[in-house]
Parts: sequence; structure tokens; C-alpha cells
Amino acid sequence: MNTRGTAAAASAQTRGEPRRIGVFGGAFDPPHWAHVALARVAIEQLQLDELRIIPTGDAWHKSRDLTAAHHRLKMAELAFGDLPRAVMDDREIKRVGPSYTIETLEELQAEQPDSELFLVIGGDQEAVFRRWHRWQDILQKATVCVADRPLQNPSFARAPAANQSAVLVSGSSPATNLPQRVILHLPLMPVSATAIRQQLAFQTAPEGAFSGELDGSVPDAVASYISLHGLYQARPSPNSSSTE
Repeated sequence: MNTRGTAAAASAQTRGEPRRIGVFGGAFDPPHWAHVALARVAIEQLQLDELRIIPTGDAWHKSRDLTAAHHRLKMAELAFGDLPRAVMDDREIKRVGPSYTIETLEELQAEQPDSELFLVIGGDQEAVFRRWHRWQDILQKATVCVADRPLQNPSFARAPAANQSAVLVSGSSPATNLPQRVILHLPLMPVSATAIRQQLAFQTAPEGAFSGELDGSVPDAVASYISLHGLYQARPSPNSSSTE
């Protein structure tokens, strides 16, 4: 596990302030540039001391089978490995049975009781937030931070806007009825894990070959890993479906 964040912890202690810890979970099946951009934006705009990158384990809310956990963990390490203050956390893939965000937040709070937790989610997750296990308790444990990720512009920008800051929004969200949430500003990035999987489902590139289908969607190291292991290239059954 990546243990970077030690220096940030010392910095927070020196300032006499609670450590600001972000929690960014997801299937990361596969991790793509929009995931990396969201992680970078969260670290910068929330002024986090560290951001925990947490691949999900037995995802209760997914209607499809996930790629094997060891592949998703390795791809996440390749995608986020060079991001300062990002810390890989494999607790959920090691957890037996369904994995719930509230359990992860409770564990982190017990491990670092003087820290302030920030839960980073996408707009699609915000829309179904009230379906999450013990969602009211999540609001008591962490500040919910929602990605403002516009998708309408086809131009692909990897870098977030450096001059923007996270915005605390008070008042109920139409989607979740959250009393307040933090809005994170992302660049226009029309990429999704679902689309990537669908692109690769019928591809016949030989093992070990770099996939041109992945160009611009995922970091090069992730693309190489996908090609090396032949991930996502099995043809789906006619009645199969997936959601992100």
C-alpha cells in the first residue's frame, strides 16, 4: 500500500489543525482520466492532507460483475501513483461481504479521530445517494463533495482549472435533499468506464499490444496493463447490461 501522506500528516500537526482526509472510492473498472482529474481537483480545491483512493470490494449497488479486485487495485495504483498526497487504500477489497462507505468512514475516524473527513463522489452518485446504506450517518461522519463534471463539450481537457476553488452550497439538493454539500469544479471530460468497456468488448488486439481504442481515455500505464491482461475483451452476452 502506498504510504505517502506522512509528510502531510506532519504538516497538519505543525499547523495545529485537524488533518483533512479525502475519501474517493469507486470500482475503477477501469480508472480513467476523469477519475484522475477528480482526485487532483479534490486534493487542490479541498486543500487535503491526503486523499484515500479506495477500490470497492463487493459492491452491493452494482448490477454487473466487477473485474477481479487485484486487477482493479493494480490499475488504480498505475493511474493515481504519481499524484501527490494520493494514498492507495485496499481495505474494501479485503473486506468480507458487501462493502459499505459508512463502514470505511467509521474505520478511518477510529484510526484518526482528530481528522476531518471529506467524501468525494460524482454527480451520478449524488443522484442515488439516499439509496446508500445508512446515508444519514454518512452525513454525520463526512462532508460530501460532489463533482461538477459537465460532459456536453466533446473537447477533452486533462488539466483542471487551477484558479477555481471548491464551493460550499447550502440548501437542499434537488437530487438528494442534502442540507449542504461542497461542489468541486472539473474540466469538460466526456469519458466513462462504461464507454471504455463497451469499446473494448469487441476488440481483437493481441495480448501485449497497446490499444488505440484507449488513447486519450486512460493513462498509458493503465492502457498497457489492460492490453497485457486482455481485460474487457470478452464478448458480452446479448442480454447483458451495465451501469456506472
